[in-house]
Amino acid sequence: MEGLLTIDSLFTLVMLILLQVVLGFDNLLYISLESKKAPEEKQSYVRKLGVGLAIILRIVLLFALMSLIQYFQDPFASLHDNGIMEFSINVHSIIVLIGGVFIIYTAIKEIWHMMLMKEHEAIEESRASVGKVITWIVIMNLVFSFDSILSAMALTSHMEFTAQIILMSIAIIAGGILMIVLADKVANFLKKNKMYEVLGLFILLIVGIMLLSEGGHLAHLTLFGNPVTPMSKTTFYFVIIVLVLIDIVQGRYQKNLLKQKEQMDQKN
Repeated sequence: MEGLLTIDSLFTLVMLILLQVVLGFDNLLYISLESKKAPEEKQSYVRKLGVGLAIILRIVLLFALMSLIQYFQDPFASLHDNGIMEFSINVHSIIVLIGGVFIIYTAIKEIWHMMLMKEHEAIEESRASVGKVITWIVIMNLVFSFDSILSAMALTSHMEFTAQIILMSIAIIAGGILMIVLADKVANFLKKNKMYEVLGLFILLIVGIMLLSEGGHLAHLTLFGNPVTPMSKTTFYFVIIVLVLIDIVQGRYQKNLLKQKEQMDQKN
């Protein structure tokens, strides 16, 4: 325990918590959008229980990764000497690729439903079961947690095994509690500001693309001689900032057009 009370350990803990918060943004957005599929009176319960279960499973995953990290990283299937496609797939890459495909599918499906209002209304009437929504929240939470746990392991690689486990467990719990607190706020904001829900879905789409690029990189995927490179977090946040600015400018522009139209109607 003495090793955990050093300034270096406390600084590392703060960095781990910040890492959980930063990498948890896209996860929080997915939880807010996915929870809408549950009955309205159960949505807050679904978000809190989903994140709560995910915290427990994240700690279990942490122990598994610490013990079996080499099995997640070692390739089990490969294809080489091919001018079209080459790869060397491991368990980590498969999990990230599946997560990326599912998120892209979810985002595109919800965007399509928004475009077809009648179909969207029909879906709103037939809500998904609470258990199903919680299950998907937990599964995707675990997919998102892979990178944060691996990054946390890199930050604490200079520490003893016990200190690593304790610090990362504290960071996971702290990040999870923060997500529980913020989940309702994010969901309520999107509910009150429907126009931002479209923005959220497109951000989710970019998250899926980022996961696909990362999964392809982990699988050492090469297409037509060009290696797949992961989208950097800097690029990801830059794209998000651009999307938010476009949404703000578009919203104000539409308001100005409506005002001009009202003024023209009054003159006529």
